Amino acid sequence: MAEAQIILSHSGESGIVAIASGERYAWAHTALAESGFRRDDEGVYHLLADASSVTVVDLVTCAKRHRTRAHTSSRRFIGDAARDLAYLLPGQWHASVEIYSHPAWQENLVPWIWDSGELGRAVQSERIPYAALLTDMVQGTTLLFIERPGRQLDYLVGAFSPEGLEEGYGDLHAPRSIVLPQFPRRAAQALTDRYLPTYEQAVHARQTTAIAAVLGDIRSEHDTWQAMNASGRYSDATPMSAAALGAATELFLDHAWRRFLTVVDHAPTLLDRCRPASSPWPQDAAALSRLADAVIDTETLLDEIVHGSSVPEQERRARAWPAIETWLTDGQTFLRQARISAPHRRPALPVTAPARPLPAARPAHRGP
Repeated sequence: MAEAQIILSHSGESGIVAIASGERYAWAHTALAESGFRRDDEGVYHLLADASSVTVVDLVTCAKRHRTRAHTSSRRFIGDAARDLAYLLPGQWHASVEIYSHPAWQENLVPWIWDSGELGRAVQSERIPYAALLTDMVQGTTLLFIERPGRQLDYLVGAFSPEGLEEGYGDLHAPRSIVLPQFPRRAAQALTDRYLPTYEQAVHARQTTAIAAVLGDIRSEHDTWQAMNASGRYSDATPMSAAALGAATELFLDHAWRRFLTVVDHAPTLLDRCRPASSPWPQDAAALSRLADAVIDTETLLDEIVHGSSVPEQERRARAWPAIETWLTDGQTFLRQARISAPHRRPALPVTAPARPLPAARPAHRGP
C-alpha cells in the first residue's frame, strides 16, 4: 500500500472530488492543494472553479513529485450514494462523509461497530479510507455505509453501538450487516425491509438484557446489605459499628443509584412497547404503571440534580430508593412483558416518490 495516495471519483453535484489516504496523507494534501483542489469540512477535496483547466494528468504528475500515487475509482462518490439512499429511507435520515486517511483513524472505529457480519470483519481487516454515516435524526440510529471491499458495485451497511450500550463490541448477538446493491431504491428497500427490523429487535433485546443485569446486581447487593444489617456483622462475621453500618448503607445506595440510571435510560422505550392486555398476563398492567411512575420520579430527581439547584446526597438517596425498590419488587413483571414485546415498525418505504433536490450534507469529518 502506498504511503500516500489520492482517490479520485465523480460527484454529480461537485464534479471531480478527491480523498487523501495513507500514513503520509499530508503529502497527498500538498499535491491536491497545488493542483487547485480545496478541502471541505468533511475532508473531501473539490476542484475549484478557477482551476477547471487542471486535468487528471496534471494531478498525477504533481502527485508523483510529492511521492503520492493517484488513481480513479470506478464508483460514484460515496457521498452521493449515501445521500440518495438517505433521501429514500422512511423518516428523517441524514448522510455525511467520514474520511479515515490514516489507518489509525479506521482502527478507532473498531470498538464502536456493533456487527456480527461482513462489515465488522471488513473494518478490522480491510483498508477503508472513507465511508458514510446514515443517521436517523428522530430515533438516533447511526449506520456505517461503505463500499464492499473486493467488489466493484456492492455496498455494506451495518450499525454503530446504540447510545448507552456502547459495550457491544464483539457481541455475537449483534445484528448482521447486509449487502446493498448499487441501485438506491433497491438498497433503501433492503435496508428498510431486512436490516432495520433486525437491528431494532437486537437493540430491544440488549436494552432488556441490560436492565435485567442491573436489577440483578442491585438485588444481590441489597441482599448482602440486608444480611449485614440484620446481623450487625460483615460478610466475614466481623462485628460492625453503627457508623460502619451507616457508611455501608450509603455506599450501597450510591452504587444502586448509579446502576439504576441504566434503567432510567432504557425503560421508557421498552415500557411504551409493552401491551399487557394482549399478553398472557393482563394483570401486569398495574405493576407496569407503578414502574413507569417510578421512572418519572427518578427523571424528575435527575433533572433537578443536573439542571436545577443542588440536591444534598442524603436527600437524593432518600428520594431515589423508593423508585429503585419498586423496580426490585416488580422488575420481573417488566422483564417478562418486555421479552414478548417488539419494537414499533417503521413506516414502509413508498413504492414511488416524487423527485426533489437532495439535502446538503452536514460536516462530520473525523481527524485533521
